Amino acid sequence: MASHPRRPSTIERAPAEGFFRPVLFVVGILNVILGGFMLVPAAADLMADNPDWQAFALSAATVGFLGAGTSLATRQPAITLNRRQSFLLTALAWTTLPLAGAMPFLFADFGMSPIDAVFEAVSGMTTTGSTVLTGLDVLPPGILLWRSLLQWTGGIGIIVMAIAIVPFLRVGGMQLFRTESSDRYDKALPGAAQMVKAIIGVYTGLTGLCALAYWAGGMSPFDAVNHALTTLPTGGFSTHDDSFGHFDSPLLQWTGALFMIAGALPFTLYVMGLAAGRWRPLLTDAQVRLFLASVGLATGVLTVMLLANGHAGEEALRLAAFHVVSVITTTGYAIGDYSHWGAFAMVIFFYLTFCGACAGSTAGGIKMLRVGVMLETFRVYLRHLVFPSGTFIPRFNRRRIEVEEMGSVMVFVLAFAAAIALAAMILGAFGLDLVTSLTAAATAVANVGPGLGPVVGPATTFASLPDGAKLTLCGAMILGRLEIFTVLVLLSPTYWRN
Repeated sequence: MASHPRRPSTIERAPAEGFFRPVLFVVGILNVILGGFMLVPAAADLMADNPDWQAFALSAATVGFLGAGTSLATRQPAITLNRRQSFLLTALAWTTLPLAGAMPFLFADFGMSPIDAVFEAVSGMTTTGSTVLTGLDVLPPGILLWRSLLQWTGGIGIIVMAIAIVPFLRVGGMQLFRTESSDRYDKALPGAAQMVKAIIGVYTGLTGLCALAYWAGGMSPFDAVNHALTTLPTGGFSTHDDSFGHFDSPLLQWTGALFMIAGALPFTLYVMGLAAGRWRPLLTDAQVRLFLASVGLATGVLTVMLLANGHAGEEALRLAAFHVVSVITTTGYAIGDYSHWGAFAMVIFFYLTFCGACAGSTAGGIKMLRVGVMLETFRVYLRHLVFPSGTFIPRFNRRRIEVEEMGSVMVFVLAFAAAIALAAMILGAFGLDLVTSLTAAATAVANVGPGLGPVVGPATTFASLPDGAKLTLCGAMILGRLEIFTVLVLLSPTYWRN
């Protein structure tokens, strides 16, 4: 009997189709929302009689049309996502949205190259804060507002991802964050939908409060809104080339430090406080205490160093506190070029770049949750060396740390360091020096913003880097923002099997 090639049946094709449909539907909706946000800077430029409003209108129409078309083509009655689909959704969202966000930069009338446009959008959406733009003081209001909105919308996505998606994916020990926060939170506001709504409400309210505080402190309404949109996401984009140093006001600088800390705390704790009146965890939570202790210690050391170098008391404290908070929260604001403070200060800032702030916030870096787990693991290991027959149970935040969680954290930190090392090697291949390669890679993976040295330091931009280096850093920023393994798992053949 002659054999014929067997055509795959509809039933056999259904699993693959069913796997991608809900993912593409959600990605399409997110692009429609992003297109809607583009109308805000379009209106700002239109009111300022700037022709760039047309670039935003065209971008909004393009992104909205493509997003709506994708959602309509993949719509279905109910949307449910399993863990494998969540990996794909997270990666697709954080790659397609920055590409869509780059359109206004590309269409605007100031000659930005496609690679620069993508770099600026990726840096904004991941709340990294590295920039290739100069002359910010004279740029049209729409472009400045769009940069800020990219960071603000990215900040919402980061919080939702860190609270609602990544802990269930069991990536890098973040399941421990779910263990810490879920029980207390669910008693206050059960359900994922309510959780996301509450987080967005708190995030929006803090942003509005920050804008009012900046305005009251002396900023113009436009500067106040833009800096509030980049402070709460711990992003660091500014409307001035001198960053926050443009505002020669101690009051504004202390206000900025306060709201950077506010954006670096777990947002579940804010929701608990508002929903159930329990504000005590904001001070007693283990990772919050570790974060505040790290800020205090680094600030104290640098203050003493600045006092010894001739700075006045309040000025030394303010300079040290602002820059420590800016770096450890991965915001990236600067009120001066701290790369001139000497090698000792640079080592401290380099360490702070890795640490990051709290899990469940908008900050990047390793996160204090993982730092706390590593410190507790180290403590228990030392006690085992002293008392080999003893039984010691590692605990963090009054909860037992399971072996799986400890291993997950250690593997994540190893992957984090490996990602920085690989990115630095690639940057070095493009001819960058050691300091520039290493600190640019670290600031990209940790989503901090400025690096160290004369090329990518706090007083310079990334504009002088080769295009290949910029694309490398774009990949590093997305990799760091997605907790590394969320991307790496998609490269595994096992993930795509079946």
